[in-house]
Amino acid sequence: MFRLKINYEVVDAPEMEQETETPAVEERSLEIKLVKNEFAATVFDWLGSLFMALVVVLLVMTFGFRIIDVDGKSMEPTLIDSDKVLITDLFYTPHNGDIVIISHGEEYPKPLVKRVIATAGQELKLDYENNAVYVDGQKLDEPYIQGTTVRGDVAEEELNGVVPEGKVFVMGDNRSISLDSRYKQIGFIDESYIIGKAQLDVIPHAYGTGGVPKLDLSKIRYVYS
Repeated sequence: MFRLKINYEVVDAPEMEQETETPAVEERSLEIKLVKNEFAATVFDWLGSLFMALVVVLLVMTFGFRIIDVDGKSMEPTLIDSDKVLITDLFYTPHNGDIVIISHGEEYPKPLVKRVIATAGQELKLDYENNAVYVDGQKLDEPYIQGTTVRGDVAEEELNGVVPEGKVFVMGDNRSISLDSRYKQIGFIDESYIIGKAQLDVIPHAYGTGGVPKLDLSKIRYVYS
């Protein structure tokens, strides 16, 4: 008697389906990882930019850079009303000819922008008749001034002489209208009241426009050199 033997394999259908689905699952997993990596890179870039901005701000604050607005006509023609001036105060010591910003809330309602004419220990003389200023016996060459150097309400004998220790004598370039050290309201300036030196007129306005400010970024200039 013959017996027929049949060999066969049992196929597990669910396992086959799982095998066919594996590449798709791996692909989705890769896509999720890529999205996560891109998001992490974006966050990292944003944090890096924020960090750099903070570093710049700290450096600006550390080195004493500030921008102030010029208010009034006392410094014409060098600086015009509404000009924006970059100032620095790091290790600053006043020198003759510097344009400085002076601030003292109790005495001045707003910062003053003036030019240093004489510093502590120097001998000052104002010659109103000849519209001249002498420092240590030398007549100043002042091509930057406008108008006539008129008398203020401080007596000549108080001004003409040696500038007191720790003080500076200042005037505006527009000598006929500037409220400065010639007047009792201002007088000699204490060096501690000087908050910085004007370095650059970053947003100048055209002079002689009838009082109407005219923005002109092409004329960025040094205010004193």
